[in-house]
Amino acid sequence: MIGIAAAWIAVLLLGGGFALDRVLVDAVTRNFDNQLEYVLTAMIASAEIGPDGEVFLNRPLGDQRFLEPNSGLYWQISGKDHDDFPSRSLWDRTLKSGNMHDDPETHIYDSEQFPEEKLRILERTIILPDSSTKWLFQVAQSRDGLDAQTSEIRSILINSFLLLALGLIAMAALQTLYGLWPLRKIRKAIAEMRTGQQKRVSEPMPIEVTPMVDELNQLLDHNEKQAEEARRHAGNLAHALKTPLTVIMNSATAKADDLADTVIRESGVMRRQVDHHLARARAVGRRGHAHSRAKVWPSLQAVERAVGRLYKHVRIDIDGDADAVVSVERQDLDEMIGNLVENAAKYGGGSVFVTVESGDKFVELLIEDDGMGIPEEERQRIFDRGARLDTGKPGTGLGLAIVRDVAEIYEGTVSLEESEDLGGLLVRLSLPKSEVFSA
Repeated sequence: MIGIAAAWIAVLLLGGGFALDRVLVDAVTRNFDNQLEYVLTAMIASAEIGPDGEVFLNRPLGDQRFLEPNSGLYWQISGKDHDDFPSRSLWDRTLKSGNMHDDPETHIYDSEQFPEEKLRILERTIILPDSSTKWLFQVAQSRDGLDAQTSEIRSILINSFLLLALGLIAMAALQTLYGLWPLRKIRKAIAEMRTGQQKRVSEPMPIEVTPMVDELNQLLDHNEKQAEEARRHAGNLAHALKTPLTVIMNSATAKADDLADTVIRESGVMRRQVDHHLARARAVGRRGHAHSRAKVWPSLQAVERAVGRLYKHVRIDIDGDADAVVSVERQDLDEMIGNLVENAAKYGGGSVFVTVESGDKFVELLIEDDGMGIPEEERQRIFDRGARLDTGKPGTGLGLAIVRDVAEIYEGTVSLEESEDLGGLLVRLSLPKSEVFSA
């Protein structure tokens, strides 16, 4: 940033300095030329033709330098077939015209016809009264004064712009270092977090970096939450597998007659536990993904076809917003809807009604059946892993627990109510709404 700032400052100051140099040098040169033009006009105004046909000045020019030999200020009047009429300051030298022209306009140019002295010359061709000769009036002055003023101006410009550049670069460097200084504090805080000295960036920061610090702290909270969930699920899985393994080991140690049945039964329990925790782990891994979106209607139709093949006597009706989109992975959405619709078909009386309602921030799926329902005092307990009210039908008791866990991972909710229309259970699944869907 400092290097880029220095480069831009250098480019801008060079451009500005060059432009200012042109303006000032042109102004000094123009003033120099105006003085010579004033002398040239005075010469033309005082020039006359004498009786002998030669030109002369009826009054002398006021500047005494025209009378001093080699003074640096000269004039000369020339005409074809006539002797040159020079100022005394030219002494034994003669001005020569550097450009061939035959017009009454004033011409200005630099000349090096005197080896030891550079000249600035103004000349104009005039036809005087009582003469047919084209007289060339010339005024010349040494460029030493003009060049000295130009050099002084450029010296002042260069020194001033160098100091200005150094000052601006120093200010840009200080501003950059001061502006980025909070990042050093953040880096130090991150290093302290890595070494375990602190858990969050708690030091107050400037308002410009506060949003970044907040996002960093939220990311740390998210990672800690995921790590805690991973530890908890690992502990839960270990605890869930411990009992079946103990039963199998005891039966194997005792060489029980029903060992094979025991292994099959307890292996099924372990497999269900593993499936449950794997499903939750997959959902946790996908949580917060920027592209987690799924259409509700295709998932409902797929579940309807699958459950319809298993429970052919059950009628499943779907109604509501067919364009609803939720911020959930399609696989997790299928698993949640599948568990709820299958439970409704299994424990209901033959009718299942699913309604999709879209709100401002959430999409609600209402799964109703015409079964016996669940008493209000039992509705919270039924979400516990392995909890079942009807043990006469096959099942593991993990369906609602999986739905609740996956819904909470996506910041959704699931609750149990009584269906007013069908009289059985109503399951209300609320999931975050997504406004955009990418096919």
